[in-house]
Amino acid sequence: MNGTPGPGIRRAATHNPDPRAAVAELVALLGDAADGGVIFFCAPTYDLEALAAALRAGFRGPVTGCTGAGQIGPEGYQRDGIVAIGMTAASATMRVYPVTPLADCQRAAQAAAAQAAEDLRIDGRRAFGLILADGLSLAEERLAATLYQSLGAVPLVGGSAGDDLQFEHTFVFVDGEFREGAAAFAVVATSEPFSIFKIQHFAPTRKRMVITAADPARRLVREINGRPAAQAYADLVGVPVADLNATVFSTNPVMLRLGDQYYVRSIQQVCEDGSLAFYCAIEAGLVLTIGEGVDVLEALEAGFAGVPADADAVLGCDCILRRLEFEQRGLRDSIGASLARRRVVGFSTFGEQYNGVHVNQTFVGVALGGSHV
Repeated sequence: MNGTPGPGIRRAATHNPDPRAAVAELVALLGDAADGGVIFFCAPTYDLEALAAALRAGFRGPVTGCTGAGQIGPEGYQRDGIVAIGMTAASATMRVYPVTPLADCQRAAQAAAAQAAEDLRIDGRRAFGLILADGLSLAEERLAATLYQSLGAVPLVGGSAGDDLQFEHTFVFVDGEFREGAAAFAVVATSEPFSIFKIQHFAPTRKRMVITAADPARRLVREINGRPAAQAYADLVGVPVADLNATVFSTNPVMLRLGDQYYVRSIQQVCEDGSLAFYCAIEAGLVLTIGEGVDVLEALEAGFAGVPADADAVLGCDCILRRLEFEQRGLRDSIGASLARRRVVGFSTFGEQYNGVHVNQTFVGVALGGSHV
């Protein structure tokens, strides 16, 4: 059990495997910093029906969250338990808009954004949005783009729910229950200062490629530069097709340039027909660049450079591929400790959203409270 008091925003974490006892610990730790809203991330191993009942009974204010592929809390990276952030009613008002079904997410997202815009007009305070989506829905691109375009100037971050690395069922907590095929769009209007940011530890190289055949709905790339995708990619990174694996993909991601920024697009696996399955949708005609890694710790320091050292909490969505890389390189504990020092509460995701873009191998966050400039 762990908790940290703050003026209007508090963090809490528990390793208790019993749903009712775990929620009771969170309720005690957050205290009145739950009345304005609670955002939590939990291990998928809980009895989710019992956990939902405990959350409904334990908290009076709005609550949302999701299952993850690991959590981030006061101890850094953790594989079990629940982490949470709570806000007092005096500091923030959180409203949660269900977006369901994700099979028709554009219509549902437009309706959610319209209601959010009306609520914010009445509220009058600055606000940010948090997207939590079923991580196996293949809908995050359309969801993020629609919400961002429909809502206007409200900054957005988000993460795709996980189930460790089973890739079978991921759940979002919305309307008091855990759901598949759904998303929660939480909009936080607050008197606290805040800022959003993203961190990635890759830079573009001069190795470029053109997607010449793709199936965006299934996130499949069939051809690169007019050749079978796996072979063309393997040649670009200098390894045989037979040696393509998660390590190669995570250290040689592809990057898409939008404006003056590059965003990571990660490969999931080689398919039997020689195509490549991605964690993000890729369309034919896109020009992509192979990325190369930069120093992870330096990138982390640079990414947090604009985050107030006295922030009450940082709500973070961190790609599971980053954590897997850190584990392989023996960096998990040091990175986790760095995140804990910066008061991060978050989870390891199956994808991240930053404003209107769905990305991979990225940390996106909202710094809350503290002395923002």
